[in-house]
Amino acid sequence: MNIPDPAVQPSGAVDVAPGVLVIPNHHTALVPNIGIIGGSEAVLVVDTGLGPDNAREVFEFAEEVARGRRVHLTTTHFHPEHAFGASVFDGSYVVGQAQADDLRRKGSGYLEMFRGFGGAVADRLAKAEVPVPDVVFDGVHTLDLGGRTVVLRPTGRGHTLGDQVVEVPDGGVLFTGDLAETGQFAIFPWFPPHDTDVSGLAWIAVLDRLIASAPRVVVPGHGSIGEAGVLEGVRDYLLELRDETWRRRDSAMALEEIVAEVRAVLVERHPGWAGQEWIEPGVGCLCSEAP
Repeated sequence: MNIPDPAVQPSGAVDVAPGVLVIPNHHTALVPNIGIIGGSEAVLVVDTGLGPDNAREVFEFAEEVARGRRVHLTTTHFHPEHAFGASVFDGSYVVGQAQADDLRRKGSGYLEMFRGFGGAVADRLAKAEVPVPDVVFDGVHTLDLGGRTVVLRPTGRGHTLGDQVVEVPDGGVLFTGDLAETGQFAIFPWFPPHDTDVSGLAWIAVLDRLIASAPRVVVPGHGSIGEAGVLEGVRDYLLELRDETWRRRDSAMALEEIVAEVRAVLVERHPGWAGQEWIEPGVGCLCSEAP
């Protein structure tokens, strides 16, 4: 698999609200959008990039922004490009219980799977470790950065069991992780029998709740930063994927035929979107889910 070097570029950081920076992924595969949220006493980093070298660049940039304030880390979910540089942030890594469970149960398998991509991805993960959080919380966690509170909100099952959004209420900013992307088909980590935790139906319900919260700025896991329409676009796509899949799943068609027909319909509706390979696992997931 020929994947370009998934290098984070802190020099390209942009302001999305007062005291809230995003290091954009520039639509580069396996590079997430990374947040840096500042208060008067501390700074919170959201996601690390793939591996310790990327994370070290993010940490050093965050320290420049912090100017002596403490630097905390949280991650939106356990996947390697979001979390597998956390060891660089020694003593400051905060996540919810469900995400900590994901890291413990599935982290080693995902590390080996991603190393199997070879090339620059394997190089980035050569010295990576499965992260072990320093602080694990139950329920919703409010982090006081000094004059600014940030809400770490587990969403329940969706893209993963341990999805967590990060809300900056005074800036109207929402970091979604891979519950939302722009310019690509939704990422379904549906790998039976090894990992079947993703739920298309629960994902739709999560997005409905996030849409109702009416954020001003939405920072997706990958792709361009936008407004609440980012969430609506992903929700509407997942509804399309559900409807096109369920329209065929009780027929005499084989799964391969269902996938081919659904892919043809969705690619025609969304020309130019990346990630067509995620349509097949999305169909497989939704074929398994009861209406």
